[in-house]
Order: sequence, then C-alpha cells, then structure tokens
Amino acid sequence: MFNYFYHERIRKSVAMFGSLFNGIYVLRKDASGQVLSQVKVPLAYAPREKFLDRIRENPDLRENTQVAVKLPRMSFEMVSLQYSPERQLNKQIKFNYATEGSVTTRDSIQQQSPYILTFQLNIYARQQDDALQIVEQIIPYFNPQYSLTIKPFSLISDFLEDVPIILNGITYADDYEGVLEQRRTIIYTLDFSMHASFYGPIESGGIIRDVRNVLYTIGADSDIKLETIQVLPNPLGVSPDSDYGFTTNITLAADSAAS
Repeated sequence: MFNYFYHERIRKSVAMFGSLFNGIYVLRKDASGQVLSQVKVPLAYAPREKFLDRIRENPDLRENTQVAVKLPRMSFEMVSLQYSPERQLNKQIKFNYATEGSVTTRDSIQQQSPYILTFQLNIYARQQDDALQIVEQIIPYFNPQYSLTIKPFSLISDFLEDVPIILNGITYADDYEGVLEQRRTIIYTLDFSMHASFYGPIESGGIIRDVRNVLYTIGADSDIKLETIQVLPNPLGVSPDSDYGFTTNITLAADSAAS
C-alpha cells in the first residue's frame, strides 16, 4: 500500500515561514531623532524555553557574551499539525501532467490532503521600543493573512500553490522578577496558522491512443456484428500537450457487408 516518496512539504513550510521574518531591523536613535545604529534582528528555529534558559544563565546586567544571549532576537517553531476537513476536495480527482521526455505516458497525483500547520514566533527584547519596532514591521502585512506561492514538487516547475499564512493573535509577557539589577526580558508571542496541502506519490500510466467501438444488432439467436469504429490521434506520435486532430476509421463486419 505504501510506496516511498518525499516531497519535503513540512521542511519547505518551515523554511518558507522563517524566510518571512529574516530581514527585520531595529534602529537606535538619540534624543534628536538621529540614527545611532542599525541592528539586524537574528532569527533561529528553536523553542521559546530554550532561549529563556540561555537568557537566564546571566541574570545580572554584566556583559558576558559567551553565555548570555544578546537581545533583541527572534525564534520560531512549529507547534502543531492538524487536519482541515473544510478544505478537503473530491478525493477522486487527480492532477494529470505530461511525463518529461515521454509521449506515451502521463503522470498523475492524487487529490491533496489539507492540513493546518501552527507556528509560534517569539520576539525577545530588553527595551520595549525594540520589541515594538519588530512587531510593527510584521503585523501590517497580515490582515489577517498573507499568501505565498510555492512549488510543491521540485520536478514539476509549472505546478504552483498559494499558501495562506494567518496571524491568529499576539500575547505579551514581561519576564522581570527580582531586584532592579536582574536582566529584563520582554517577550511578544505571535501565533500563526499555515494552510498547507500534502500530496501522495507520483504515479505514471499509459496514454490511451487507440479507441475502438464495436456496434452490434440484436438478433434472435445471437448478436450480429455490424462495424468497428476506430479513433486515432493524427499524427500518431504526437505529444499530448501539442495540437493534434483525430482520424476515424470505420470497418464493416463481413456479415454486415454481405447483407
């Protein structure tokens, strides 16, 4: 029943989600509004607790860059995967396309299975203004969704799919406990859902190039063959994606011709 195939659907989804937030910057300004520095916010795939543990390893404000994590930064992770029944289409429908380098076979893919991938994007900062700069560079693009176009199959360049990414909500936490010298961590958590589709293996089958219809008349003892109608493509070796016509051959049965 199960044949090996791997379309890297989850891997591509994770990479696509992370690429959305890989070019965010934070500006530091003086009292007059002049830009003092521009910092690109690092992004990594990691659970939220992993970064919090690393930040808490240096609880005071002394610079210890070998242990502590410099802020601001972001992390994201995929947290759940669930079936989406409302997006399921007719399972009997197949996607057919020409086999590369062959005019006698055609490949097909079964109807996709829709799923929802849930992601969390965490924003860490020591200063509220840094966190707000990052948040405001993200949320205007999601109202509430942002769509990307991907190629689900590496071998089918003209097969494209639109993937909506929906911003479901934002939560805020200020991890600040203890004395004033303890390090402060402001965390914004953005919850996203991605509507993805999963496809089965690619199957190959022959193309029908010879169609024949045999006509009979009902007799008292047995049916009498009248004629055979044969339909062929013209020219015979044409590609299924090219322009072509049909040739119809009608052959009368011997008994019918004698009568």
